[in-house]
Amino acid sequence: MRTKLADTNRARSEFAWTPSAELLETANVVRLAKTLGCSDYPGLHRVSVAEPDRFWRAVRDDLTIPFARDWTEVLDDTQGVEWTTWFTGARLNLAHACVHRWANERPGAEAAVWQAEDGNRSSLSWAELSLETTRLAEAFAALGIRKGDVVGIFLPMAPEAAIASHACAHIGAIQVPIFSGFAAPAIATRLADAGAKALVTADGSFRRGTVVPMKQIADEALARAPAVEHVVVWRRLGGLETPMTPGRDHDWGELVAGSPGELPAEVVDSETPYLLAYTSGTTGRPKGALHVHGGFLLSIAREAAYQANLTTEDRVLFATDMGWIMGPWTVVGAGALGATTVFMEGAPDWPVDRIWKLVDSERVTMLGVSPTLVRALIPRGEPTTDLSSLRAVTTTGEPWNRGPYDWLNENVCGGGRIPIVNISGGTEVGACFLSVTPMAPTKPCSLGFPALGQDMDVLDEAGRSARGEVGELVCRKAWPGMTRGLWRDPERYLETYWRRFPGVWTHGDWASVDEDGYWYLHGRSDDTLNVAGKRIGPAELESAAVNHPGIAEAAAIGVPHPVKGEVPWLFCVPNPGATPKPDEVARAVTDELGKAFKPERIFFVSSLPKTRSAKIVRRAVRAKALGEDPGDLSTLENPESLEEIARAV
Repeated sequence: MRTKLADTNRARSEFAWTPSAELLETANVVRLAKTLGCSDYPGLHRVSVAEPDRFWRAVRDDLTIPFARDWTEVLDDTQGVEWTTWFTGARLNLAHACVHRWANERPGAEAAVWQAEDGNRSSLSWAELSLETTRLAEAFAALGIRKGDVVGIFLPMAPEAAIASHACAHIGAIQVPIFSGFAAPAIATRLADAGAKALVTADGSFRRGTVVPMKQIADEALARAPAVEHVVVWRRLGGLETPMTPGRDHDWGELVAGSPGELPAEVVDSETPYLLAYTSGTTGRPKGALHVHGGFLLSIAREAAYQANLTTEDRVLFATDMGWIMGPWTVVGAGALGATTVFMEGAPDWPVDRIWKLVDSERVTMLGVSPTLVRALIPRGEPTTDLSSLRAVTTTGEPWNRGPYDWLNENVCGGGRIPIVNISGGTEVGACFLSVTPMAPTKPCSLGFPALGQDMDVLDEAGRSARGEVGELVCRKAWPGMTRGLWRDPERYLETYWRRFPGVWTHGDWASVDEDGYWYLHGRSDDTLNVAGKRIGPAELESAAVNHPGIAEAAAIGVPHPVKGEVPWLFCVPNPGATPKPDEVARAVTDELGKAFKPERIFFVSSLPKTRSAKIVRRAVRAKALGEDPGDLSTLENPESLEEIARAV
């Protein structure tokens, strides 16, 4: 992809936020840099890549992350870079590091808050969270669940999801968090692929004012996942009729009633499997990315501390779900640093100002959102609540476009009062590749720089480092949070990430680096359009379309053309009350990108297909528009939007 940056990065030279002198003295990352003798972020990053043993020991010690036994070797790549393991000989337990130690150090401090969609609120102290985690772990053990067994977690975003997650880690079981909005077939696929022995679910939950019958959905899934021997049911609703299968199904409250909460956390090897996180498939089955105790813990703690700048005084609300990697990121990151997590059941935009009211009422200091969620919130109006508690807004999930970024910066971040900590990684990455840092100013839409410990590059089609143009985002060295492979499919793992450029991780994103060293993403490289030999990512087309004042959201797809190879089609969601014309939107695109990328057709629809984490699923748009098989649609929150797309075409 050879789009020149003179156009794509224009108007990005000004800073959106600049760190204050006070922050440059007190930020976690500045403290770490001083410990390692570094005066700036580039110097710290060089140490993190060139001296991994020195760097990761400094991280562990700086954050006082407890290890039962130290490592003898920081990494072992004797089986090849693709199969690198980390912290050889080290022993620890993630649940101890993220929960139990705080029960000793800060027993009465608030650890977890639950804001239910129906308005109910509850909270747990660190001592209470530790006790409930241990009691469930004891109940698991009584059911015969052992180290290495797989436990599915199909729960709404509530403290119970964190308790179930940590209870698995407590005994060395492998958790499979499952998106709380999945239908039965998607749940069954993941449980069967993982070989799950148990499932933790709820009788039901609320979503946009409607009851979601989670146990009923789970029962339908379990008919296709016969390996599951036990189902633990949290009575979230209580009054909902919930059939229980004798011998298999267990009421959570009754199950833990006799548990004293005394079982010590299992001390495990650093490479002990911790989490099996599934990513959505396109045509094939979903991929199960395997993460381990030591690497996942240190990678996430590093990111939460040194990129998001979290401390024990913070209160974290991330609009996410445990079925997406940012759910475990929040639970582990906040837990490792002793911060309070605010769990939000249901949708962040129902009612329309819900997320802003929660920031105000809970005095949230770090809010996590996606660009798509921000675009959806803009038509609802500017926040009217008190957002002064915020110290940072963390964003991830997709590339930004300038209009929504500026809206967030102006209306939520106080026009540069606090930073937008834009990060990007993925389920398989176990943290981030690129991130804004508190040690440097931010540029609009930029991801800042390579994250600490990540040896990032942008390569052209021949595998050469590229600057001044868009290329493939890659990582040249292994890192602790890297997936230890795809579950039971080593060949697919190698083919997906390592064979494009041998010995180099190819992530599947287009990226670029500007003249000041700031990094940007330009969409998925596997979504790339090839218009008469000119390659462009759909995110650039969408960003240009959204520059039109009448357009709230857009999805770009490539459609076969007998002469040009492909031509762009745009599906656009107008802003409320707006009546944009196709030629006006087309002009917005050509003004930004040039006439070569003028959309052949523009359609107006009321919504675009999205996941619960608010990502637009372009492949589903393209398949529906062309009358093809859309593949796995289990992640969609609004599949009915595809029928409108089919009618529009």
